Amino acid sequence: MKHTMTTVTLTLIVGFITACSPVEDPTLFPEFDPDNAIPAPPKPAVEHQANRHLLWGDLHIHTSYSTDAYTLGVQATPDDAYTFARGGEIGHGIGYPIRIDRPLDFAAVTDHSEYMGAARVDESLVLGLEERSLRERLLNDSPISLTFAMLNIIRNVRGLDLYSNSPQTLAIARSAWQLMIDTANAHYEPGVFTTLVGYEWTSMPEGQNLHRNVLYRDTNVPELPFSSLDSGNPEDLWDALDEQRAAGKAVMAIPHNGNVSNGLMYERAKADGTPMTAEYARQRMRNEPISEILQIKGTSDTHPLLSPEDEFADFELLSTLLSASGEKGKAQGSYARDALRAGIEFAHGQDFNPYRFGVIGSSDSHNASSSVEEDNHHGKLPLMDGTAGLRLAKSIFLPGSAHRSRDWGSAGLAGVWSEENTRESVFDALVRKETFATSGPRISLRFFGSFSYAPAMMQSADLLEQAYALGVPMGGELSLPNTTSEVDAEPSPVPGFALWVAKDPEGANLDRLQIIKGWVDAAGASHEKVFDVALSGNREPRADGSVASVGNTVDVARATYTNDIGASELRTFWVDPEFEPDQEAFYYARAIEIPTPRWSTYDAMQLGVSAPEPVSIQERAISSAIWYQAK
Repeated sequence: MKHTMTTVTLTLIVGFITACSPVEDPTLFPEFDPDNAIPAPPKPAVEHQANRHLLWGDLHIHTSYSTDAYTLGVQATPDDAYTFARGGEIGHGIGYPIRIDRPLDFAAVTDHSEYMGAARVDESLVLGLEERSLRERLLNDSPISLTFAMLNIIRNVRGLDLYSNSPQTLAIARSAWQLMIDTANAHYEPGVFTTLVGYEWTSMPEGQNLHRNVLYRDTNVPELPFSSLDSGNPEDLWDALDEQRAAGKAVMAIPHNGNVSNGLMYERAKADGTPMTAEYARQRMRNEPISEILQIKGTSDTHPLLSPEDEFADFELLSTLLSASGEKGKAQGSYARDALRAGIEFAHGQDFNPYRFGVIGSSDSHNASSSVEEDNHHGKLPLMDGTAGLRLAKSIFLPGSAHRSRDWGSAGLAGVWSEENTRESVFDALVRKETFATSGPRISLRFFGSFSYAPAMMQSADLLEQAYALGVPMGGELSLPNTTSEVDAEPSPVPGFALWVAKDPEGANLDRLQIIKGWVDAAGASHEKVFDVALSGNREPRADGSVASVGNTVDVARATYTNDIGASELRTFWVDPEFEPDQEAFYYARAIEIPTPRWSTYDAMQLGVSAPEPVSIQERAISSAIWYQAK
């Protein structure tokens, strides 16, 4: 016992001494020089393409006009955000340069509509990071000092509800909203770079996330956003958007972070607890055709508790609510696959489906950037995770349970199949759900379904033409054919799916390509199953259906990997071996990369410390579903 006490005492003394000295953090350097910032590179325009271009974008970016971002150290503006998305260099809130390695094709600044711009322009409000910059603190202060500063600043953030919809605050918000519109217009270059005007509606009852990003097809937008100060009920938001639509405004809302909604995002009843109706389902789908399922604050695809037989369900999970209590949220109702299953249960039993939505990824960066590259990750909020030392809790003295940002990921991106790179074409692709999500890599994924496909089409030079002419892409709907197809081919009694995936040209090889199926049995209960439909390395499923691991080439100490395993491309034609024509069903594709280092492993290498688990991850692309509508 005496030895144990001595060990504990020594540990505390060493920890205290360590916490009294600033941490040497190489990610603070070099310092950003605005006079020599690298400009966005030129980019050619894309022409109209009937078979669709793959466009990459981020529809969830915050700047200093969001109160939380400004309070926690962000100085960058919407102009900076679009400059970054186009490939230009900007300054991080901690004063070092940040730049994306490849420009995006489209982006949206979605600052919080609540008190938009108020903290930034309120001269009577003196915040901690206005008195002394975060860069200065990190270079000179001890982890203990930084801890007290962080706790005090976060307390101030939570106290900013002193603002209300007063005439002064509304005037500031109106001016900030006009700035959002003007900046989006200034950076919109049809064919080259698309901007969508939008904002975030930030309802969070008791720390339960119900956030939505609201996006417009053009600049026919309201004078002021409908915010959660007007109502925190999503159904009231939909009513407001329906009114705007009736007035000629094309608009949608995109839910995000269902994983921390405590089951509210995709619950099986209306907000007041009453049963859903067909009209409710129509209104929800009219206003929310897609959901964001991959981003910094975790994955909202599925959870091991909901998908225990899915070996890849445990990926960048975060279920801690955003409330001060930090309690774990309920899994059911918080994840997209569970919602898709609930939707087909409704379709089977009540002939309506409130959850026939597509999926995207986006970052939710609050740094006016898109921090989705594991080896170029610069965090979500400067004070929370703006350097390697902060992310790994070396520059700050917080226990793991209080340092939630250590669990944040580095994701994600929206892949959109669009005829043109214009506002109208990108928005319309989102509406028809011809979209997919990635955790950051630019993995190219195609997914089509039909009762009229034949396996030989996979080798055809006009594969895409056939795929579109005879079937539907991701986001579409299938039903049993009544007659022969237009090319006089006898329809199959079973749906066939054409899918293929190509690796990120600058990223990791692929492990496998999968189809996730959900269906409803005769009793109205839903089920799910993961099918491995294409495997790299000439692997074959075992007798029990399991598949050998692709392997792992990650060198943790050096934060590197090799592409000696996996495949650069996978493609297949798959027919559902368990299809039942009287069962509602959905199918979506998922492509899995080989293991690569996580951002935390890159950070650990930079700091010269041991990397925390997980040291490697298998990044992925997840398509919107194709639904089968039983008759």
